[in-house]
Amino acid sequence: MARLFPGRRLLLLLLETLLLFRDASCHSKMKFPAKLPSAINATSRSVDAATLELSRNISTVLEQLLQNYDNRQRPDHGGSPTIVTTNFLIRSMGPISELDMEYSMDCYFRQKWTDRRLMFEAPIPSLSLNIKMLEGIWKPDTYFHNGKGSYLHTITLPNKLLRIFQDGRVLYSMRLTIKATCPMLLQNFPMDKQSCPLVFGSYGYTVDHLRYQWDSNGAVSLNDGLVLSQYDLIDFPMKNATITAKTGMFSVLQVNFNLRRHMGYFLIQVYVPCILIVVLSWVSFWINREATADRVGLGITTVLTLSTFGLDTKTDLPKVSYPTALDWFVIMCFTFVIATLLEFAGVHYFTKIGSGEFPCVESGGESDTDDTTSRVIAPTTVYYPSPLIRKRKRSSGHLPSCRDMRICCIQFWNCIMASEKYKAAMRRRVVGRTDAVNSVSKIDEISRILFPCCFAALNLFYWFIYASKHQSSFWENS
Repeated sequence: MARLFPGRRLLLLLLETLLLFRDASCHSKMKFPAKLPSAINATSRSVDAATLELSRNISTVLEQLLQNYDNRQRPDHGGSPTIVTTNFLIRSMGPISELDMEYSMDCYFRQKWTDRRLMFEAPIPSLSLNIKMLEGIWKPDTYFHNGKGSYLHTITLPNKLLRIFQDGRVLYSMRLTIKATCPMLLQNFPMDKQSCPLVFGSYGYTVDHLRYQWDSNGAVSLNDGLVLSQYDLIDFPMKNATITAKTGMFSVLQVNFNLRRHMGYFLIQVYVPCILIVVLSWVSFWINREATADRVGLGITTVLTLSTFGLDTKTDLPKVSYPTALDWFVIMCFTFVIATLLEFAGVHYFTKIGSGEFPCVESGGESDTDDTTSRVIAPTTVYYPSPLIRKRKRSSGHLPSCRDMRICCIQFWNCIMASEKYKAAMRRRVVGRTDAVNSVSKIDEISRILFPCCFAALNLFYWFIYASKHQSSFWENS
């Protein structure tokens, strides 16, 4: 037995070594995978517990805030007036209607004030709350003095935001489409500048209880890419004001949107066509004086076309009691077209007997000539077999002299006054000259130069006056 003892001890040592290695390998395989998920789960449970505890604390804070809160009283009731700070972010603007004298814009309207009754202590600096919370707190009764059919966006929910800070500051924001009146002065239309105001303030609180002020950090800002179809937004000056009503003095804020109209549309649609119509009417100065139907037809056509343009320009404008700049231009063009038609009336009056057209004597009137003369100048049409006889005298190409203009004026005056002596003298001149051919009228020769020069001079005067004229707006003078 003593001999076997060392072998048995060695065998036992080997068995113990094997057992130790097996235990070590098992521990190395199961140690980390067993403990890692438990650590993650423990962390997640602790975070959820902290969030839940914070939510419970906030709910408790809100309940405590509104427990003894009276939303019928303004902050610091009986003390200093509540200050409401406002700002705008304009997303879009338009349309701007001259007919209704109004404009609309889509904007974010933000108001800030301090209500010490809403002060709280919490791990977070502010609380973003549901809009139902608005029903339980005091809000300023802001309204737009010149508003006209504004509304709040409600898709998919009412677009409102409420945020309360630890020190009692309240941020109230909402998205509005504001439609407001814009009194316009249209004397310079379409080269005008308009100033469209937006005035807002409290409906019931006087200046002793509620005051408004603009936000010092961007009171009015524009959305990137804001473009108006018919105007350029030049600037938007702001000011604080106090208005007096029968119920007291109220604090208001005002911003004026200064707009400058685009001229391109009216140049293409009105000014250029009117000028071309006037130029077209001058073609009659180069048409034969005997072509009565052609010249009268051209004059009537231009008059009717210009009348249509004049009516179309007033479609989108209010029925104001004063003429606009566009009205003056249309009137000027209309005057030249009418003058062209009247010019042919004068030319036709002095047309010689060659084509059977001559000054006629009213029936029943006394004549200065005898019956023989009357028979000679009876209306007849003379036919010329030779083309040389039909050839009219051409204009010499030189400018009309002072003598020509004097003769023209005398003839025009006798035409207007319907002088019987002058008509008799003209008859005596053409007695026996039935083969006479009408030359180019002196009136036509002068009109070819006089009408374009006068029209160009009036255009220069028109554009200089209205381009340099400054128009003050209604709100700047009030």
